[in-house]
Amino acid sequence: MQLFKFRGGVHPADNKAATNSEDITSMPLPKHLYVPLQQHIGAPARPEVNVGDTVLKGQLLAHSQGMISAPIHAPSSGKVIEIGERPAPHPSGLPVRTVVIETDGEDRWIDDVTKLDDPFSKSTNEIATRVGAAGIVGMGGATFPSAVKLKLSARNDIHTLVINGGECEPYLSCDDRLMREHSEDIVDGVRIILHTIKAERAYLVVEDNKPEAFEALEKACKYIGNIEAVKVPARYPMGSEKHMIQVVTGLEVPAGGLGADIGVLVHNMGTAYAIHRTVREGRPLISRVVTVGGGAVSEPRNVEVLIGTPLKDVVDFCGGLTEEAERIVMGGPMMGQNMPSLDVPVVKGTSGIIALTKPETIQNEPSPCIRCGSCVRACPCGLVPLQMAAHAKAGNLDKVVEFGLVDCVACGCCSYVCPSHIPLVQYFNYAKGELAARQQAKHKAEENRKLIEAKNQRVEREKQAKAEAAAKRKAEAAKRKAAREAAKKKKEQAEAAVAAE
Repeated sequence: MQLFKFRGGVHPADNKAATNSEDITSMPLPKHLYVPLQQHIGAPARPEVNVGDTVLKGQLLAHSQGMISAPIHAPSSGKVIEIGERPAPHPSGLPVRTVVIETDGEDRWIDDVTKLDDPFSKSTNEIATRVGAAGIVGMGGATFPSAVKLKLSARNDIHTLVINGGECEPYLSCDDRLMREHSEDIVDGVRIILHTIKAERAYLVVEDNKPEAFEALEKACKYIGNIEAVKVPARYPMGSEKHMIQVVTGLEVPAGGLGADIGVLVHNMGTAYAIHRTVREGRPLISRVVTVGGGAVSEPRNVEVLIGTPLKDVVDFCGGLTEEAERIVMGGPMMGQNMPSLDVPVVKGTSGIIALTKPETIQNEPSPCIRCGSCVRACPCGLVPLQMAAHAKAGNLDKVVEFGLVDCVACGCCSYVCPSHIPLVQYFNYAKGELAARQQAKHKAEENRKLIEAKNQRVEREKQAKAEAAAKRKAEAAKRKAAREAAKKKKEQAEAAVAAE
């Protein structure tokens, strides 16, 4: 198969050997599960349970709100002891509404677990509805509700499905192990997705530094004509959706567009596996495989973890920390998020818990830009990071947008290669956050304007209605007065006629 190239990119040390050499292990049931109601892009789920309720494994805890949302299910059986604000697995550590379950140790499933015996006889809507009800989201970290993607075929002519097994972030190897150990299940999930979106073909894309995973997938799809395992060069950020599409198909996603706009849909390997499990086994998304690694972890490994398990419990299962971690990263070190502590839970988008030592996080003091152009050569999106950062630093956000901020995938390649150690990607993230805040403020101002206009219109209508009511009362009073006067005059005329006789 002919492969294409994307410009830029880097080759950071992968640091995967410590975790990808052993099979996935399952973690014991934790005493408490802290299940956030916001684990996906879109509106947070709304609770269906109350404090004091007894829940079973797989039971609906909260239902989705709106199209871009996903339901949340109980990862195990137990008692709901709290529904309140708890620290979110986010750098800010701000609270998010969370359902706290005290597990009973029995891990009892709900009784009405339903499976689809023949998914290939079902319609797109039936499969997508099942996937949506299971709470499946993008498992690569984006957490976009998968059912929404599956329904894209109704609006777009999707001809190619790409299953992303790039996993180009250093340290992470959860997808690698998943592909090795569950290749047949993944391929079955891919067949179900292909049937659902009515695409012609599927490519299972794996970087060439994962030979065992590639061989397992190649064997699993050997006799399936429209599914092919594809080996691509290991190069960060190969796992980026737009760049993987370009390498495999030669097609370029337009600026500000989606892969679906050019007929290509991308799902993660973990997502395909989750779809297999919900369709074939009736299981909602209540657990995932997580890489626990970094120099501070005593026993690095890949662990299947229930959603809602505290990071501390997971790290303790892996032998704890050998020393105090300089940084705790959820995800990979290039694009992952720094956690304020281990006292936050695993969520659907948690691909890794990376505890980094001080030598692994050495940060040099930034110095002035020397205009070497290294960031420009490394940028896989063809942007000019040095100019974007200069405008962001000056607060000229319109110029940052003009230079392509929307197309920046925040991969960090520019920061990685910068000899002046300028935290370029931080400027871009700041600019994106500031723009989002401005748009939110603009939206709020517009909503307030509409509310004021509506209030003014309501006041005017009420004023007009009062004036019309007053005029009506005045007219009715005048009419009654005229009627009284007419009756009086008539009476007087009658009396005068009687007197004349």
